[in-house]
Amino acid sequence: MAGFSFICCVVNSGSADKVMECAKKYGVKGGTISIGRGTVHSRLLELLGLNEVRKEVITMIVENELAHRVMKGISTDMMFHKAHHGIAFSVSVSEFIGSRNQIGDNPETNEVKSNMYNAIYAVVDRGSAEDVIEAANQAGARGATIINARGTGVHEVKTLFHMQISPEKEEVFIITTRELKDGIVAAIKARLKIDEPGNGILFVVDVNEAYGLHES
Repeated sequence: MAGFSFICCVVNSGSADKVMECAKKYGVKGGTISIGRGTVHSRLLELLGLNEVRKEVITMIVENELAHRVMKGISTDMMFHKAHHGIAFSVSVSEFIGSRNQIGDNPETNEVKSNMYNAIYAVVDRGSAEDVIEAANQAGARGATIINARGTGVHEVKTLFHMQISPEKEEVFIITTRELKDGIVAAIKARLKIDEPGNGILFVVDVNEAYGLHES
């Protein structure tokens, strides 16, 4: 059975439909678009109150053989090599159950690359995302994306994660180099006290491939 990759693209508001058009051109037949907001590092923009940017987040599940082609194609067409045009990254999926109509059937050899980046995910109570970002930035992170979410309130999940998940939540994800990952995670844990029950959850996954990440 073929393995699968989870592809995530983050673009400025109004660009998600174009991303999906590109994805379909390279063999993807479906995806999900969510609304989020990103952060821009600029002292002037912060003073003007314009340092938050509305974002659209596109997620897709594709076969591993197709993932590289889709990632490279979208990144080229959307010009992710230019600053502020967007980012794309992929992570491995251990299991996928769903409509086969959403999976591409145009395989292409995908060379395995060493993991240079990690994706840090934090799920916290609404209003706490800014604390996550501030802690991460102080530890060297260059930006983040925030997505509003809502807990399910299922007892088993609440017991597993030791947290109350019925209120609205904010999900924060940060793409960072492996060298900075431990420091960022430690800073977030210390600031949010995530080790204590009810304060949120945090996990880290390896990024298989990434485009649009700029040093400046």
